[in-house]
Amino acid sequence: MRWIASIFTVFFMFPGATTASAHESRPLYVEIIERAPNVFAVAWKIPPSALAVTSPVIVMPEGCTASAPSAGTQLVKRQLFKCKSDLSDETIRVDFPRYNPSISTLFRLQRLSGEKHTAIRNPKDPAWRVPDSEATVSVAKEYLALGVEHILFGYDHLLFVACLVLIAGIWRRILITVTGFTIAHSLTLALAALDLVAVPVPPVEAAIALSIVFLATEIARERRDTLTWRYPVAVAGSFGLLHGFGFASVLSEIGLPQTEIPAALFFFNVGVEVGQIVFVTLLVGLAAAFAASGMIQRNGGSGQEGVIPLRFARPAAYIAGPLAAYWMMDRIAGFVA
Repeated sequence: MRWIASIFTVFFMFPGATTASAHESRPLYVEIIERAPNVFAVAWKIPPSALAVTSPVIVMPEGCTASAPSAGTQLVKRQLFKCKSDLSDETIRVDFPRYNPSISTLFRLQRLSGEKHTAIRNPKDPAWRVPDSEATVSVAKEYLALGVEHILFGYDHLLFVACLVLIAGIWRRILITVTGFTIAHSLTLALAALDLVAVPVPPVEAAIALSIVFLATEIARERRDTLTWRYPVAVAGSFGLLHGFGFASVLSEIGLPQTEIPAALFFFNVGVEVGQIVFVTLLVGLAAAFAASGMIQRNGGSGQEGVIPLRFARPAAYIAGPLAAYWMMDRIAGFVA
């Protein structure tokens, strides 16, 4: 947003400047501030060169009534409007009585909650559709869907969960292990998303791939007396702290809402958990189908057989380990080179 800041600087520091060009470099600035519920103070600042041609008018959506005629100076106009809604999904338009002298329009809306929106429109389209307000319900739906989508398309996280399922074995241990993983990554996700802890993303992504290599090695060795096999929730929780920083890098790209941060974090995590449950269910169901068809045979009578046959675990580890090792080396090369 540095370019928008530059526009503000030029616009307010040099109000008396004029331009000989036919194309005004400064935009028409429209500021809309919600003073009370559905009551909006509108101010618009007009570039001096535009006054030689026309004086633009702000057209509010239907359902908005001006409390008085516009006031102010030639360059700065002000007007108060009472509206039937909070302007969500409504259109605010700029009208030029004669024609638009090739100037853009910079809109800025500040809601009563503190939520802010900024948009710049080009001369050919001087109308702005206001984004929906950040209501808890809409934020919950959006970030729940984002959490589910991220885990289902996050192949490294899915591969890690698959290895945890193979090690945990039975339903009770799987539930405890996956939940431990979720709690751990939720903690670091929140710390990173709130900028309380900062960790460089590339090394974290490489370490996530290394965590898969570690679990694949444990599965391939088939030693049931190690800490990983005896207490998979401890390993899931430890590596979950690491994976949380990976999830946070996704949220940093998406961004958090200005007024509903707790709801966004909570429902993103719920979405991740839902995605994990769906994946684990599909994984176990697929293994059960293979076992029922005779494609994968269970070990006989050991009493230690998990929901996924042991005969499936070692071949799966031989696939997961090299793949994760490749991801790790590729990610290391990305930030070392």
